[in-house]
Amino acid sequence: MAGRLDGKTVFITGVARGQGRAHAVRFAAEGADVIGIDLAAPLPDGVPYDSATPDDLDQTRQLVEQQGRRALLTQADVRDFDAVRHAVDEGAAALGRLDAVIANAGICIPITWDETTPEIMDATLDINVKGVWHTVIASAPHLIAAGGGSMTLISSYAGKKVQPFMVPYTTSKHAITGMTRAFAAELGKNDIRVNSIHPGGVATPMGGGNMMDAIASTNATNPKLAAMGTSFLNKGYAEPEEIANVAVFLASDEARFITSEHVSVDGGAQHF
Repeated sequence: MAGRLDGKTVFITGVARGQGRAHAVRFAAEGADVIGIDLAAPLPDGVPYDSATPDDLDQTRQLVEQQGRRALLTQADVRDFDAVRHAVDEGAAALGRLDAVIANAGICIPITWDETTPEIMDATLDINVKGVWHTVIASAPHLIAAGGGSMTLISSYAGKKVQPFMVPYTTSKHAITGMTRAFAAELGKNDIRVNSIHPGGVATPMGGGNMMDAIASTNATNPKLAAMGTSFLNKGYAEPEEIANVAVFLASDEARFITSEHVSVDGGAQHF
């Protein structure tokens, strides 16, 4: 049976695990080949969860290939524009085209406003904002050459409301919401659609390591804020595949007249 993305190619950042891996496998299941990058190395100081590894990246490659699709996955840092552009250029040349982009790479550091350092602010904005900008700028010429396509920028519940005790993260994810609108406006003449997805909690390795302890520690500084972002549903968080389902829809012809939209997958958390 034909997939919704047969013959297409997608570029995904942060592809080694978690949401990035879910996107890669889901797109492959719909018939797409995958170009992907991931730092797969130590994350900046202050990030409380474990870093992805080259083995994680290789496992994603195997999972894509098990779907019968090609996977060109390399280690690269979204903060390094030349590295991002090289990965996209090489991948598009090898696979013949580029049709969709998922700007997924990002970090999250729970910290109160008065303990936030310039280094934490810089690292968060460099990865979560500038890294997304690098991704769009490097890949847009390939989508133009293909006659159009889809870009999906992964924002957050924190890009619509606020994630308490995460000023850098909330700032970065609001920036992605604005960036989505700005690129959608200018790239529309090239038939490139740009949308954002806004997950709430997602069951990924970002919740591992010391992440939950860090959240509990910051919550304790102002407990009345801790309930913000609570799901309306009995289930409190999404599986990464549930985010990938929306990304596939936005990249498919079913969403061919949807652009500059901001789709929440948060169980209603933005309204709590």
